[in-house]
Amino acid sequence: MPVWNIYHPVDAYSDHDKKSFAKAITAMYSHIPKFYVNVLFCEIRSESFFVGGVAMDNFVRIVVTHIARHLTPEKRAHRVESINQVILPFVGGRGFDGEFHIDETPFDLWSIQGFPPPPPNSEEEKMWARENRPSEWRNATGDV
Repeated sequence: MPVWNIYHPVDAYSDHDKKSFAKAITAMYSHIPKFYVNVLFCEIRSESFFVGGVAMDNFVRIVVTHIARHLTPEKRAHRVESINQVILPFVGGRGFDGEFHIDETPFDLWSIQGFPPPPPNSEEEKMWARENRPSEWRNATGDV
């Protein structure tokens, strides 16, 4: 699951902007169930947002956590560029300075609505994608 935390100035984005931004982010992850993609918009007052010890009112900081998939070394540069392209209209294109980074959480340290996620690209994960929700499934040993 990718989780995007977008820290931004108060009133930087309208509700429509947030919806458009979240849809653009979700579209990047067409290879996983849509409900895996979480986008959180976190308004930060300039008095609480410092870069280099200076209060900022035009800075957007994005923290992306990948859990459902991890990037191979060969795909990292491509993913960084694809994220840059997705955020450009919402950050630099609006006159904000910004940066992001990607963290990767181990797959086995994840549960969703009490269920362990099925293996990537498995029939069970495809079912989750079709149904757009998690459900109980049997692992390779037959355990639920």
